[in-house]
Order: sequence, then C-alpha cells, then structure tokens
Amino acid sequence: MKKNYYLIFLIGIICANSFAQDNVYLDSIYKLSSRYLSKYEYKESIETALRLLEETKTINNEYYHYQAHSNLGAAFSDINDTLYSRQHYKDALKIALELDNDTLLLSSYNNLGNVYSEDINTTQIGIDYYNKTIELATKMNYESKLLAPTANIAWTYIDNGKYDKALPYLKDSWKLLGDRDNNLIKAQLLTLMGRYHMGINELENARGHFEQAIQKTEKDTLILEASLAYKEYAAVLFEEGNFEAAFIALEEYNGFKDQIFQEEKLKQIRDANIKFEVSQYQEDLEIAKDEQLYKDEVIAKSREKMLVLVISAIVMFIVLIILFRIILSRRKLILELSEKNKELQLAKEEAERLSILKTQFFSTISHELRTPLYGVIGLTSILMEDKSLIKHESDLKSLKFSADYLLALINDVLQMNKMDSNLLKLEKLPFNLKDLMKSIVKSFEFTRLQNKNSIHLDIDSNITYNLIGDPVRLSQILMNLVGNAMKFTERGGIWITSRLVEEGIDSVKVYFEIKDDGLGIPKSKQEIIFEEFSQLKYENYNYQGTGLGLPIVKKLLNLFESEIYLDSSEGEGSVFSFEIEFKKGGLSKSEPEIAGSIETSSTLSETEGVGKHILIVDDNRINQVVTQRILEQKSFSCDISDNGLDSIEKIKNKNYDLVLMDLNMPGISGLEATRQIRKFNKILPVIALTAVEIEEVRQEIHDAGMNDIIIKPYDNATFFQVIYRNISKEVVAQ
Repeated sequence: MKKNYYLIFLIGIICANSFAQDNVYLDSIYKLSSRYLSKYEYKESIETALRLLEETKTINNEYYHYQAHSNLGAAFSDINDTLYSRQHYKDALKIALELDNDTLLLSSYNNLGNVYSEDINTTQIGIDYYNKTIELATKMNYESKLLAPTANIAWTYIDNGKYDKALPYLKDSWKLLGDRDNNLIKAQLLTLMGRYHMGINELENARGHFEQAIQKTEKDTLILEASLAYKEYAAVLFEEGNFEAAFIALEEYNGFKDQIFQEEKLKQIRDANIKFEVSQYQEDLEIAKDEQLYKDEVIAKSREKMLVLVISAIVMFIVLIILFRIILSRRKLILELSEKNKELQLAKEEAERLSILKTQFFSTISHELRTPLYGVIGLTSILMEDKSLIKHESDLKSLKFSADYLLALINDVLQMNKMDSNLLKLEKLPFNLKDLMKSIVKSFEFTRLQNKNSIHLDIDSNITYNLIGDPVRLSQILMNLVGNAMKFTERGGIWITSRLVEEGIDSVKVYFEIKDDGLGIPKSKQEIIFEEFSQLKYENYNYQGTGLGLPIVKKLLNLFESEIYLDSSEGEGSVFSFEIEFKKGGLSKSEPEIAGSIETSSTLSETEGVGKHILIVDDNRINQVVTQRILEQKSFSCDISDNGLDSIEKIKNKNYDLVLMDLNMPGISGLEATRQIRKFNKILPVIALTAVEIEEVRQEIHDAGMNDIIIKPYDNATFFQVIYRNISKEVVAQ
C-alpha cells in the first residue's frame, strides 16, 4: 500500500515538475515577445507571439494563450493594423471571460477601448469598453486603474464636442490623480480642461489652464503635450483678440509640430517597413502551413493522390484542348479587330474631313449671307433717316428688325459651330461696363415698344474703372438673356442689374442678373431649356426662335469659368444670374481699345467729316453704294475702287484721310493690297471692312498693317465711331 502511495506521490511530483517546466517555457516565450514589443521590433514580436500561440494550443495553457493574443493585438495596434488588432483583443477577451479572471478582463476591456475610441465611427463602442474597465476596476478596488479610462472618456467626448458629458469625467480624473507628481498626466488634464472651457466659451478659464499646461510641459520637455497645449492656447488668444500673443503661441506650436513631424515621419517609415515584414512573414507562415498540410495529406492518402493526378491529367488535357480552340478563336478575333480598326481609322479621318468641311461651309455661308444683309440693313438705315419717307417709317423699322433677326440667327448658328469645334477663345481687352450695358438696352428699344415693356437698368456705382475681358462675348450673353426676357414678357418689366460682389488688388467679380415678370418657366422644363434647339410651348402663344440662345449663354459662360443660375416659377417671371471675374483696367472715362465695342463718344464730332476724303475699296456694287451714302450723310467725300490694284494706284496719286478696305476681292486681296500700301505709306489709316468673323482674321489683319476692323453688317453709330477714332489718330500723327 505504501508503495502505491509512493508511486502516486512520485507521479504527482513528475506531473507537477512537468507542468512547472511547461510554464517556465511558455513564460520565457511570452517575455521574449513582450521585450521585442517594447523595443518596437514588431516583426520579431509577432513571430514570437504566434509561436507562443501554437505552443499553448499543444500544451493547453489558456493563460499564456491569452497573453499571446494580447501581445499580437498590441503589436498590430502599434503598426496601425486595426483589423488584426481588434480580432486578437477580442480573442483575448473571450479567453479572459472563460477563465473568469478579473485582472485579465480589466486589461482586455481597456485594450479594446483604446482601439475602438481611435476610430470616429466606433467611438461609442470604445467608451462602452472604458466604462466596463471603470466598473470592473471599481469592483476590484483598483483605484490606480481608473484614471486612464476616465480621462480617455473625457478626451473622446471633447473631441466630439460633447462638453457637458465630458465635464464629470474631467472632475473624476483630477480626483483620481490626487497628489501624484506626474507632469505628463497633469499637462494632458490641464489641456483637456482648457479645451472644455474654450468649448463652452469661457475663454479666460481656458487660457489659464493652457498656460498651466505649458508650464508642466516645459518642466519635463514634453514635446507632444506642448504642441497640443500651444495650439489650443493660440486659438483662445486669437478669440480674445490678442493677435500678437496668438502669433507667438502659434510659432511655438509650429516649432514643436516640426519636431513631432520628423519623429512621426521616422515612425511612419519604420511602421511601413514593419508592416511589409509582418505581411511577408504571415505569407511565409501560411505557405509553410499549407505545404506541411499538403505533405501530411499526401503521406496519409497516397491513393487519393494518384486519383487526383489522373483526374488532373484528364482536366489538363481538356484544358489544353480548350486553350487550343481559344487560341484559334483569338487569332480570328484579332484579324477581325484589325479590320475594324482600319475601318474605324477611315471613319475617323472621314469625320475629321467632314468637320473641316462643315467649319469651312459655315464660314463661307456666313460671309455670303452677311454681304447681302449689309446692303439690306445699310439701305434700310439710310431710308429711315430720309424725312420724305416718314409715312413708311413703320414698314422700314419692320424691315430692319427682320434683317437684324436674320443676322442674329446667322450669328447664333455660327457661334454654336465654333463652340462645338473648340475654335472660340476669349479676348482680354479693356471695356466700359456702363456703356456696354446701356448700348444693349438701346438695341432692344424697337422690341420694347412692340411688347409695351419697360426696362430698368441698375449698374453698380462702385465699378469706377474699365474692366479687362471679352466684351463681345459678354454682350452676347446679356443680349441673349435680355432678348429671351423681352420675348416672353408683354406689358411688363425687365430688370438688368450688375453688382460688384468681390474686389481684389487687380481683379473684380461682378454679379449680373436679368429679371422679368413674364410667363415664367415650369420647374419640369428648367433643365431642357439649356439644350440646343429646345423651345417651350405655351398654349395660345406662338413664339419664334431657334432655341440656341440659352445654350449659347451656357457655353459662353463655361469659357468664363462661370455658371448660369435660374430661379423661376410658371406665371411669376424668371431670374437668370451669373458671376464673372474680370481684371481691372484704367479709369472708366478712358476709351476702350477694341474695334466694334460699344461707346458713346469719340474724339471728333459728327460734323467734322467736311474736308475728309475716304477711299472705299469693295468689289460689291451695292456695298459701295451703301457705304458711300452713309459717309456722305456726314459730309465725307468718297472715292470708289473695286479692286486692290486700283486702290494702290489711287492712294499713290491722291491724298486720303482714311481707307475702307474689303478683304475678299478679285485680283489681290485687301490684306495684300494693304501690305503694298505700307511699303510707301506708313501712317494712312486702313480699316478692314469685312463680313468674315473677327476671330478668323484678326491676326492676319494686324500682321498686314491694318489699323482697325468693322464687321458687316454694322450699326451706323459703331461705324462712325471707328471712323472718327482712326481719323483722329491720323491727325495726331501728322
């Protein structure tokens, strides 16, 4: 019997000794992993912790199984791998719950609180874990474990702007700190108190706490805490209006921030390398496990291996057949694709050719339509000034309105073609906004009287200088919007407003608004009106138009890097608005420098045409008559030349004050004629009189030596304005 007792006792001693040896072995692995973790050697720490994890499964020791997961969670948290960190901390918590170990639970709850509170999307989960930490520490009477989770909850609430919830935890944190002489914790709590008082707008209290926090950080050289304290301190000084002190505090903050940035940058580089090494290690570990599993399966199931090999061979044979058929099919598809690519290239070249032909067609047809329109509009304007035809005044106005409408239609179609072809570029020229807008209003006088409308013009008096931009495109935008308002308003009002909304050193932003009290636009139709050729249909009304006005406005504003805004309701009128940024020019009384711009004054009066000789060079008989009649109304004397060579001879043999030169003529063009004239006469003003779009010929005209441009058809005021301006320059030159 005694022998049995001795045997049992011996077996117990051997088991206890074996258990103790196992614990010593596992503890050594755990301590090694922890040591690597404290030295930021994460790859080695994770590798050792994974080894501990495997050993605890074999030996079945739940305590060190917990420690393995805890170390893995800490390592992955440090290298910002939140997903793995949470998973390992959760596994550790599960083990702690199974062991019913309060100490391990306390650590698990706090670790999970740290991980979840860092993510704004899981803040409340983190707070819940902190509260569990506090509850368990209170139950265990571990007062030293209460401070960190309590302060972290306060910090989290302050970060989220929940100051009322943060206050109780702040007060509890100070109580838990007690008399401990720890400047790091005191600096953090003082900064939190400062942020709390600043959040509830108690600036003086906030400033006091930040100043105390700064003193603590300077005492122990706490860089991170000093950076946070100075940043908040600068903010509260700025709120109090103490800008000089705020600037000094901000300089201190930037200094600490630079140090932190350098340290953080090195940490990020280290973390990136560690992540790569850890990832590589995990991949190697998984590969090793798979290889071992495969070897075990091969050894245990050799027959299955043979079967798998046979099946694999069959599958491989089938795959080879499929691949062979795929290769044949692929070759066929490549040949078809090659043919399609050739067809596509030919189609592309044909489309480009047709696009060029379309552009040339629009340019040509525009010139051919504008040339006869010049005669119609010019002769109509002359007849309207003939007092003997006063009884036909209404008919003549209608005729001119129809011609102007046709010209506008031609311009719209050409404009859309240019914008679609990306040929339209903005100019940067000085112009007077007030004169431009007044002239636009004046151009709608006939339509206004027809529809019995009133126009109200409001120009901001703060715009006391010229603007630099593209006045022609701005005029097109405004005229389209005003014309649209005029068309859909009868016996109502139209308000045109410009307002200065922002002014810089060399630029201004101007707000434009065109408002009417007409029919309005239904909400359901407000998108489609900006589509090309779209027209709203109103019952009992028949409005004519191409549907190009608003699409042109939208595309032109895109060139200005602006947008059109619409506020309208059916039956309540419409408001179109937009903003454009311009560069500042000279004082507004200075004369704009662009041909065809809208101006109200010139350097010569209209009666000073007496004694001025003008040569008209044009191959079109009607255009000659129109231009001559218009000039003779202002007492100018005119000579006619119908080709370039003849004009050169006339200029050599007679003194002229100005030449109106058509561009397209038989023999030599107006451009070539001007080049030859400049060889013997440098100062004679030569003005291009053409129906071609100004953007197409501006550079050529300038290079040829011409002084200015008049686009046909034109209104008489603009025509004489350009004439007077260039004659006055010639007089000054002489």
